[in-house]
Amino acid sequence: MKFGICNEIFKEWNDIERTIDYVRSVGYDGLEIAPFTLAQYVYDIPDSTRRDIVRFAEKAGLEILGIHWVFVGPEGVHLTHPDPEVRDFTARYLVDLVNFCGDVGGKVLIFGSPKQRNVGRDVTYNQAFGYAKEVFGKALPVCEARGVTICMEQLTHFETNFCQTVDETVELIEAVDHPNFQLLLDTKAMAYQSEDRASLIRRCAPHLRHYHANDTNLNGPGWGDVDFAPVFEALHDIQYDRYVSVEVFKFDPGPEAIATRSLEYMKRFV
Repeated sequence: MKFGICNEIFKEWNDIERTIDYVRSVGYDGLEIAPFTLAQYVYDIPDSTRRDIVRFAEKAGLEILGIHWVFVGPEGVHLTHPDPEVRDFTARYLVDLVNFCGDVGGKVLIFGSPKQRNVGRDVTYNQAFGYAKEVFGKALPVCEARGVTICMEQLTHFETNFCQTVDETVELIEAVDHPNFQLLLDTKAMAYQSEDRASLIRRCAPHLRHYHANDTNLNGPGWGDVDFAPVFEALHDIQYDRYVSVEVFKFDPGPEAIATRSLEYMKRFV
């Protein structure tokens, strides 16, 4: 099992090298990058910056594990839009994201983006399901070529109306039926499921490719009431050897405190 952290908590530093060096110094194995922290559109991130990220990471001995918050920033992208031109642009933009992920050494592309996947008023859920399958399908050959796996994230009913349960998300994964399209489970998002987190982890083991650690209070692991002991026990039981990555939504404590305290807490269970 490896530990990662998402880079948006360091956005105000405006220095990717400093972020990489600090994350490694704390003891993390990998960094997860939100492209919007570098540019509004991922294709505007220059090749020189991509090469620098690889160089900085290699120098620090840190893995750039992947990317997330992929549809935050750009305008005109929407996974389940009824307009074929919008979906075509979305698919092409998704390919741009996959290529960026591959360029910086990433292996997973986390797809959350709740607003940009919402089912519109005049669209049925089944139609939206088909649209999503279509968009992802266009990007998957590039995923396979670049060694990138898209990880579909289950989100709560407070955030989206598409893939708001683990079972709905797994249904989409099984319909797409591609090894480069798998599952992300998120501690916060699983709070409203009928099953407990440990049971879901065990049941979804065949599809689980990435895990986000946070608390239902939107802080990091160990900052709230969620007991992570059953979570890590389940991950150990399924012999999960991939990343557990810290993703928070409250930045007030500051990046140093969030990074250090979260990792110290998680390492209790290794």
